[in-house]
Amino acid sequence: MKKLRLYALWLFLAAGSTFYAQEINVVDGASIFGDLTARQIGPALMSGRVNDLEIHPTNNKIIYLGAGGGGVWKSNDGGATFIPIFDDYIQSIGTVTLDPNDPDKTIYVGTGETWTRNSVSYGNGLYKTSDGGSNWQKIGLENSERIAGIIVNPQNSDEIYVAAMGALWGDNEERGVFKSIDGGLTWEKVLYVNPRTGCADLLMDPRNPSILYASMWEFRRTGWSFDSGGENSALYKSIDGGKTWDKIHNGFPEGKLGRMGIAIAKSNPDVLYTVIEAEQKKDKGLYRSKDLGASWEQMNNDFEITVRPFYFSRLVVDPRNENVIYKGGLRGSVSKDGGKTFKGLGNMHSDVHDMVFSNMHSDIMFFATDGGVYRSWNGGTTCEIVENLPLSQFYQISVDNATPYNIYGGLQDNGSWYGPSASPGGIQARDWNSLGQGDGFRVLKHYTKNIVYSEMQGAENVWRIDQDNKQVKTIQPLPAEGHDKLRFNWNAPMALSTSAPDRIYMGSQYLHKSDDMGASWQIISPDLTTNDPTKQDQDNSGGLSKDNSGAENHTTIFTIAESDLDENVIWVGTDDGNVQVTQDGGKTWTNTVENIPGLPANTWCYHIELSTLEKGTAYAVFDGHTANDKTPYAYKTDDFGKTWKSIITGMVEGVVRNIQVDYENPDLLFLGTELGLFITMDGGAHWYKYTNNMPAVAVHFIALQKQTNDLVLGTHGRGVIIIDDVSPLRELTAENMQKKLHFFNAKPTIIDEEASFSGSFGTETQFVGYNETTAAQIKYHLKKRHTFGKMSMLILDAKGDTISELGPGKTKG
Repeated sequence: MKKLRLYALWLFLAAGSTFYAQEINVVDGASIFGDLTARQIGPALMSGRVNDLEIHPTNNKIIYLGAGGGGVWKSNDGGATFIPIFDDYIQSIGTVTLDPNDPDKTIYVGTGETWTRNSVSYGNGLYKTSDGGSNWQKIGLENSERIAGIIVNPQNSDEIYVAAMGALWGDNEERGVFKSIDGGLTWEKVLYVNPRTGCADLLMDPRNPSILYASMWEFRRTGWSFDSGGENSALYKSIDGGKTWDKIHNGFPEGKLGRMGIAIAKSNPDVLYTVIEAEQKKDKGLYRSKDLGASWEQMNNDFEITVRPFYFSRLVVDPRNENVIYKGGLRGSVSKDGGKTFKGLGNMHSDVHDMVFSNMHSDIMFFATDGGVYRSWNGGTTCEIVENLPLSQFYQISVDNATPYNIYGGLQDNGSWYGPSASPGGIQARDWNSLGQGDGFRVLKHYTKNIVYSEMQGAENVWRIDQDNKQVKTIQPLPAEGHDKLRFNWNAPMALSTSAPDRIYMGSQYLHKSDDMGASWQIISPDLTTNDPTKQDQDNSGGLSKDNSGAENHTTIFTIAESDLDENVIWVGTDDGNVQVTQDGGKTWTNTVENIPGLPANTWCYHIELSTLEKGTAYAVFDGHTANDKTPYAYKTDDFGKTWKSIITGMVEGVVRNIQVDYENPDLLFLGTELGLFITMDGGAHWYKYTNNMPAVAVHFIALQKQTNDLVLGTHGRGVIIIDDVSPLRELTAENMQKKLHFFNAKPTIIDEEASFSGSFGTETQFVGYNETTAAQIKYHLKKRHTFGKMSMLILDAKGDTISELGPGKTKG
């Protein structure tokens, strides 16, 4: 092992140097953060939810995918490898469509996921590229929130139809079917029902572009319920390019309808299929029309065909055989007799959302699932995963103090895991280890013992895992005999104590405390929620298809924080808007939410972070999107909640999910929102969006590793992202930023010849996360770009002699 020490630095600016003044409040994030670059470490082993797949019409090697929270990706080699092409824009994707007349260059992306589970993000309109994805332009429908389909007329590229589902959490007008006749410059709404009914599917007859089919769906979600279906759901047909529409319900069941997926047989477009959500169980299922929708016949109502229609309504028909149908579902299924019978697909991740065929051979298929993309060479009988898609959707993360440190976290429908921040040859699939099943949420490492706590959705199971002895014990709090039923959130909170390492907290409607690692529990609070009974009817949630998964559990505790400075100071935030604090270990509680200015009532308290310097200082962030409010909310108190002030002063976009405060400089704050990472160096007076190798992805959790000063981000769509050593940001004060040149304190660099390789030994088809560089770094800040004259950096030894002369970067920042 060799050590490299830098004893002295000197930067020589030639006499011709010129600087240009710029105020701190108008400097954008890219110029401020300079070369402070993030690294994406995955994992891709379990990937994440993919909503939509699209194959180039004449080149089967070119494949596009739209991810639930991870953006748009492109493969040029038949799915062996993928690259992201939409990182600067919102990452929740509804659909991707190629212009059939210009598929190499013209691509449309409809943002906003349309599989409307409780944790979906939202979109902000329709995008278009005319150069294959190098540059994108938003072309309208900014308030549509969710776009389910895009059709380009194969006879006229200027004619485009869009299926806008609209807002999930409230009324809005920008939903239905929209049409453009000028390539997306202007739009006309050609089918509209009402502010809570949107278009969930849209098809065009391949023989006649004037014939359109549109599935209209009435739906609504709140923080405590989901309602699929209503009097306004219907299947429509137009024969004049959208000028007029008629319902085509001959043969449909009576009563209310829900979500309906539709498919057309390209080999015989007279044949249509739809999967119907209806009031009666016997009426649900697959229906077939042989006469362009004039009449329908029910073909099948197996469980796999009818299950969770809001999440599984995709139908596709083999383009070469009208009787071969694939249906998304828990496992996915296929029929080869026109829908009379179905069988399950081969082994792949559960929750199949989309299926596409190779244009050369129907047996070559790709499947989009909650666990990434799978491909099959035999029509889905056997499948293999695409291994290089780091689309994992973390709900929560934490870190330990090992060297290198580990990251722990829970994933949507992919369990709980931990993996290293660095590994010889790069961070690969083999470096990640499972810690639980189901939907994973909090995963916490004991501070002094080799024990990990892990949980699945709704605290259905909470585990204490002894990693030394390979023992697992179930430890979730249970109601005492005669006690109220415990209400745990889908994303149930856990927290540890730095004062008592064996202590663990959990939140239902009560705060539970254990001082023996979960072996026993005591309740140390009254019901800290609003306990609103109108928000506790989850057994009847789902609408036409009951769906009591626990995802809508409400009036629950969502975030818990014990002060590092005083174990008796504990904060609790609830999903129905309460912000409670105790200063005596739980004996008495004060609800401080009424002291928060400008916060709408009952807004979800998503995270509370406590100062490590001042006992009365706390930060709270709130997420209002489940009330159709996308305003960012973040507040600070210095007096235990007696008064609060907003620290959002503009330049922050997206609902706020998390906040982290630096443990040395309280003015340095990190904000995770639905649209990325924002940083302030002055306590919130100015915020800057961080974009250095950082996509505009939802940041659900932020951890600051104190030994390395790494900022670790748990994203809901792009896995774990690490910004190595953010300590220089502590010195980016207003005073230092006004200096022509400022050198940051350098941390010691140790070069380990046995483990210094920062690249990858993985194959091209496998994702490998990069390690932090082991090279010695000199970090500095330039107030302005150096434009004229020579600029050199001299490295001096302890005697003042020059060791080396370097040519540093000249850009501002």
